Amino acid sequence: MSITLKWVKLHSIILIGQITYAQSQSCQLQDHSISEKERHEQVNVRGDHTMGFSHANTRHHFRLKEDGGAIEVTAIRGDDTASRDQIRRHLKHIAEKFSEGDFSAPMIIHAQTPPGVEAMKRSKAEIKYQYEEIERGAKVHITTANPEAVKAVHEFLRFQIQDHKTGDPIEVIKGQF
Repeated sequence: MSITLKWVKLHSIILIGQITYAQSQSCQLQDHSISEKERHEQVNVRGDHTMGFSHANTRHHFRLKEDGGAIEVTAIRGDDTASRDQIRRHLKHIAEKFSEGDFSAPMIIHAQTPPGVEAMKRSKAEIKYQYEEIERGAKVHITTANPEAVKAVHEFLRFQIQDHKTGDPIEVIKGQF
């Protein structure tokens, strides 16, 4: 590969990064000046685009456990195999990306860095993300023995509960779920 072509590719990557950063900053500023309802609608629109399935056809749940928590998404209708399959693709991808310390999807969806993300990145070697298929969708179990990482996971999941307006408990659930 020629040096010129390498330079063009590197320049393109840098430019894309700068544009993405500028857009995220613009979204953050914009989100602070809009109503809570409008913000929630924007989260859903960005989420639908990023995740590849409709919030209107699916249910998100975020669970806090003593050793971490879980992200669970299911299709509302049992015959909606298109949503189920996309949920599974997305959550499998999320488990892989999170284990690498890549939280770009929630940052895009929420137009900000969710609380807990920086600590989760620092503790990535100590946090396990286990993908599981469930009826109508999938689940990602997030577990760790590191108390700082558990606190970060809980901050992250509480933010998800609030920003997605799932109505899930923000307290730690004891036992299996």
